[in-house]
Amino acid sequence: MHEIAQIYVDGQFVTPHGEEWFDLYNPAKAKVIGRVRLADAEDAAHAIAAAKRAFASYSQTSKAARLALLQRMHAAIAAREDALMAAIIEEYGAPISRARWMAKHAANVIQEVMTVLAGYDFAQRAGTADVVMQPLGVAGLITPWNSNAGFICGKLAAALAAGCTAVVKPSEMSALQTRIVAEALHEADLPAGVVNIVTGRGEVVGAAISLHPDVAKVSFTGSTTVGKAILRAGAETLKRVTLELGGKSPVLVLDDADLAQAASLAAQAGFMNSGQACIAGTRILVPRPLLADFEALLAAEVMARYPAGDPQDPATAVGPMVSRKQWERVQHYIRVGLEEGARLLVGGTGRPAGLAGAVADGWFVQPTVFSDVHNQMTIARDEIFGPVLSLIPYGDEEEAIAIANDTRYGLQAYVLSADPLRARAVADRIDVGRVLINTVTHEPAAPFGGFKQSGIGREYGRAGLEAYMEPRAILGVHRA
Repeated sequence: MHEIAQIYVDGQFVTPHGEEWFDLYNPAKAKVIGRVRLADAEDAAHAIAAAKRAFASYSQTSKAARLALLQRMHAAIAAREDALMAAIIEEYGAPISRARWMAKHAANVIQEVMTVLAGYDFAQRAGTADVVMQPLGVAGLITPWNSNAGFICGKLAAALAAGCTAVVKPSEMSALQTRIVAEALHEADLPAGVVNIVTGRGEVVGAAISLHPDVAKVSFTGSTTVGKAILRAGAETLKRVTLELGGKSPVLVLDDADLAQAASLAAQAGFMNSGQACIAGTRILVPRPLLADFEALLAAEVMARYPAGDPQDPATAVGPMVSRKQWERVQHYIRVGLEEGARLLVGGTGRPAGLAGAVADGWFVQPTVFSDVHNQMTIARDEIFGPVLSLIPYGDEEEAIAIANDTRYGLQAYVLSADPLRARAVADRIDVGRVLINTVTHEPAAPFGGFKQSGIGREYGRAGLEAYMEPRAILGVHRA
């Protein structure tokens, strides 16, 4: 049994003031595997004070010094790839292939920030003025459970590259990953107070960070509901806020697409990270005359290549939901889909057949595909955050674009077509922060974030770095 009894503040592992213990679960087995002692608002205040003290000197460091610091971070995280992978499987339930990618991503995202920083000029000329990009101050970084280590490392690397210091509030459900990351950062010999990690509940520690006047910036990844609460809390002190929130991503299959390839890509987009992904392509828009053919291809693809089961089994493509609460949420939406008249193609309620042994009672969902869905159905409107896809037929391209945009979300979309120019023209009309054409790959140099209720601001690339800075203009400086 794991017992995590310390947080990381001012360069030291310390016992938190908070006294609540939180049970940690293995979702594949639905069993308690340990517990973590949670920090409280007083712990958050101590961490913020440490970060504020450290900011005075750290904000003045050179680009070279920050690059050296990030390089140490990268090396320390990369050295713990196997340990991170094991923790991701144990406490999150990611299938082994996905868990390996997630463990690598935690180190890779630091390297990606280093690449941006190396080519970034903090001082520029604008007419007769010098414009200097200045770090904001203490950054509060609040991360979710569906890729905890990766989000900690990505947000933290960008904040430190900009010259900010940080207080991280990771998901309490991901305490094993957090402990590994904290130990790596301590080994990387960062100056005391530059990084502080305070595991606690969102409504306690997250709220304290969002309200504190000494926190200049909050970066949050999670639900739209919580994001709105953070925005309201930060308004009192006019905090700079980056919110990467929910999604209901459309996959537009155009009438010239290779249907077999489109079915493969649609399944990848929908079932990535066991469906627990804000960018999952859960609304698949298909030309009505091609619907029956596409249904057959997608159903065959799901049955053949997306089995749900033991995450330690290399054949598994869909792992368990992270918690019983999440499992019940997904079951609820599958029932609602049936009640509202959607036609079940694959999957359904209950656990997948064939689960046995240690994983027999795990929080597994059958990979599920509905057809004959219209865009006003609940399963087409709400973010389910599980392996549940909806096939929505459309008449012509104009209707497809209208359906794609008929949502409160605007994070990501996918366009599948044999004609790249046509696909690009369609992509230009979809109201989302990122559109992927005939691919499901990630581009770390490009900004990532949402339109509408999918968020505010951008992460990754130059935009992600500048999210932790403000421009200062200095006039009256004469240049020869």
